[in-house]
Amino acid sequence: MQKAMHKEKPQTDSADVMDLRKTLEWLKSQGDLIETDKPVDPDLEVTGLQKHLDGGCPVIFNNVKGKPNHRVITNLFGDMNVINKMFGWKNDIERTRKIAQAFRKPLKPVIIPQEQAPVQEHVILDPDDVNKYMVPIRHTTYETELTVGSGIRCVSFDQFDGGTDLGYNRMNFRWGNIGTFQISPGSHMWQVANKYYKDDKPIPISMCFGVPPACTLLAGAGFDYAILPMGCDEIGIAGAVQGSPIRMVKCRTVDAYTLADAELVLEGYIHPRDRRFETKESEDAGVQGRYHFHPEWAGYMGKAYKAPTFHVTAVTMRKPETKPIIFALGVHTLDDHNIDTTVREAAIFELCERLQPGIVQDVVIPYCMTDWGGCVIQVKKRHQVDEGWQRNFLGAALSCSQGMRLAIAVSEDTDPYSMDDIMWCMTTRVNPRTDILNPIPGGRGQTFMPAERMTAGDKQWTASNTQFEGGMGIDATVPFGYESDFLRPVYPVDQVKPEDFFTKKDIENAKSRMVGWVHSLARTGR
Repeated sequence: MQKAMHKEKPQTDSADVMDLRKTLEWLKSQGDLIETDKPVDPDLEVTGLQKHLDGGCPVIFNNVKGKPNHRVITNLFGDMNVINKMFGWKNDIERTRKIAQAFRKPLKPVIIPQEQAPVQEHVILDPDDVNKYMVPIRHTTYETELTVGSGIRCVSFDQFDGGTDLGYNRMNFRWGNIGTFQISPGSHMWQVANKYYKDDKPIPISMCFGVPPACTLLAGAGFDYAILPMGCDEIGIAGAVQGSPIRMVKCRTVDAYTLADAELVLEGYIHPRDRRFETKESEDAGVQGRYHFHPEWAGYMGKAYKAPTFHVTAVTMRKPETKPIIFALGVHTLDDHNIDTTVREAAIFELCERLQPGIVQDVVIPYCMTDWGGCVIQVKKRHQVDEGWQRNFLGAALSCSQGMRLAIAVSEDTDPYSMDDIMWCMTTRVNPRTDILNPIPGGRGQTFMPAERMTAGDKQWTASNTQFEGGMGIDATVPFGYESDFLRPVYPVDQVKPEDFFTKKDIENAKSRMVGWVHSLARTGR
């Protein structure tokens, strides 16, 4: 069987990624950072500009309207080539395998004294208005209020069965130092909150902003719990990803720990039973799941719900005169997508590898599969008894990833990074009667897909009222033993050089007209 070809990018020395500031300095030295001193408004302008540059290099705004003591970074993870270079990965395949190795060999975080923690250089106790120290943003004109969606929770040790957890939870501080704290059903934070809900106990945590990049990647690792169960050490895995232990520090006002090299931290307690509406609009109507609020990873507008609350007891940060950096994350961008899928791809790869080693070659989650919505699993069948394992992998991925809607298996002659190549496989290799699977009808999904929300009928669009119709698995692989019948032509692109026949200008002119699938085909000769 032919193999798909993957173009490797030339590498330079990897960055010092132990904190965000050093990372940005390195990115600037590499020509991978653009910045502006012109005033930018967090209300619509930040995300509007990010969307203009979606998939481009990181962008830093040094002058944020109404926030003289802050800077804003966005698009930090928008370009996967920059991410690979940042961590010293040769290519996408190596990235996935290296992260999978980190699952097995985490580096335990180190605890440093409070006086040594950059994030505790400046401490504000009992803040009256948390939004003074945040940079809330509004993504679209459909939203009636600004939100804080880029904070990364840090749940550690006693609160997480001895391990550590990182993840995203959107917040809206409508009551000064109290804000809503949205928790995705089934997530690690949901599991933690359920432990405390019965006894009505508050949960001590910290919310971190401007963290080491490896921690940002692990924060996107939602719904990978067959590989990253309750009690795992996500901060330890982040340390293994960056090649050195993450530094933690004891919080100043709650019995919890936080990321010592963050830019800014909110300390406080989650109150699972103190549930409030995320927006005034939804509160006035007394209805959940109807009014637009904060776009979701699925590519649709989110809805406002009643959520647990976060009661902030302190704000700690780097010295204000250094202008702490807030990562203002736009949702349903390549920035957000790469954060949510980089570790997830490795987790699905590891899941398949644990089921039967040596068959899975790569796992890719294309942008159009919307973060947690799907995956492409590339396999190599070595002999007859490997036939069928691709279906086990599809069933496992759909079962172990809450709400996954589509999983596709392809062979090693397919470019899993080209949706055109994948569509060609589905068109020419799939038997609709035998190769389309629905392994978990009636299983538990997520409420972020409109198709699932509609199952609530006239009831409010909440997790308890919606049903999941089950994800779809598609086996688009070549049946073992029929490789010659499915042989793809390979043109001799490695035997001729265009520059031997045409000028550089002519080649650039011709290649500027190439769009879509032809890029993959020209690279591989297919």
